[in-house]
Amino acid sequence: MGLVDAKSRVLSGMRPTGKLHLGHYHGVLKNWVNLQHEYECFFFVADWHALTTNYENPYNTEASVWDMVVDWLAAGIDPGAATMFIQSKVPEHAELHLLLSMITPLGWLERVPTYKDQQEKLKELDLATYGFLGYPLLQSADILMYRAGLVPVGADQVSHIEMTREVARRFNHLYGRKPGFEEKSKEAVKKMGKKTAKLYNKLRKHYQEKGDIEALETARALVADQQNISLGNKERLYGYLEGGGMVILPEPTPLLTAESKMPGLDGQKMSKSYGNTIGIREEPDKVAEKIKTMQTDPQRVRLTDPGEPEKCPVWSLHEVYSDDDTKQWVQKGCRSAAIGCVECKKPVADAIIEETRPIRERAVRFEKEPGLVRSIIVEGCDQARDEARETLEEVRGAMGLAYG
Repeated sequence: MGLVDAKSRVLSGMRPTGKLHLGHYHGVLKNWVNLQHEYECFFFVADWHALTTNYENPYNTEASVWDMVVDWLAAGIDPGAATMFIQSKVPEHAELHLLLSMITPLGWLERVPTYKDQQEKLKELDLATYGFLGYPLLQSADILMYRAGLVPVGADQVSHIEMTREVARRFNHLYGRKPGFEEKSKEAVKKMGKKTAKLYNKLRKHYQEKGDIEALETARALVADQQNISLGNKERLYGYLEGGGMVILPEPTPLLTAESKMPGLDGQKMSKSYGNTIGIREEPDKVAEKIKTMQTDPQRVRLTDPGEPEKCPVWSLHEVYSDDDTKQWVQKGCRSAAIGCVECKKPVADAIIEETRPIRERAVRFEKEPGLVRSIIVEGCDQARDEARETLEEVRGAMGLAYG
């Protein structure tokens, strides 16, 4: 198995909901575009996850998948910089989910906060299914499959990453200490050379006896720099450092992302369920029309009535899109009735149209070439499967299933 630097890998996915809106762009996609140049990124369409709550109505899934992928590409996700794939096209996810389910206590799944929250929020759906109970573990399998050390999530998803860490820890504890691990680890230390071995042992002692994280990081870097030892021995040395066994599945860390501040046309969070969205491929005249017909401060019945920007949904959009001068102009003009609502809305509409212009232009190319979009995803699925097979080979071997 190839040695992976987990800290340089990012994994993130989105359920296929069709064409994306500005909430998705500001909340997820802009971040992905930046991450792809800093890390080795895997971005996937979570179509199996969509079935956990939408299993009764799967008929729009295919169109939603391709609409979303076009939006990813149009927003600037570069297939040369990031691996994009569809979850269900990498069936290894299902096998890893199954294998991890053998060691995951039921209580871990039942205590995930979103389990009860979602059941409460989606009362109209029958969510008393195994798939819904198990979806946090499927999410864990998605992450652990690529040994991704970093997972960009909002604060509400941190509990899922914590569960993934627990699953990885339990797996490594159960299967990382093969017979003779201690002896083989000591032999691997000797192969580092006398001076380096002495430093490694000193750092290991500092970490295990005093909890010195800096010593752990230094020792990890020391192991990573070794050119003359096998990949298996490197994995062994990483595990020996922490007092456990081999690190077969590295524990991921949440990469906290700021909550999207993108308000909808009614001032609430932008969401398709509220019907208050602006699509990232929306035509300029449609954007202008949506902004023009937005509700404003109910106190401003006539042009001469003074208003209060904080009570107006349009002001929420100014906070995202306008510079300080424009904001001051709005604050002063609205309160003194020096500007009307139509006048106030224009800079927002112009800014949104300008922001989405390059996205619309790129989208036209991909809409015209569906074959290109599919070939990008096919290539991404192949790359993802190669990585997934390597992980599964290691997992099967650890669980005593490497025969035949």
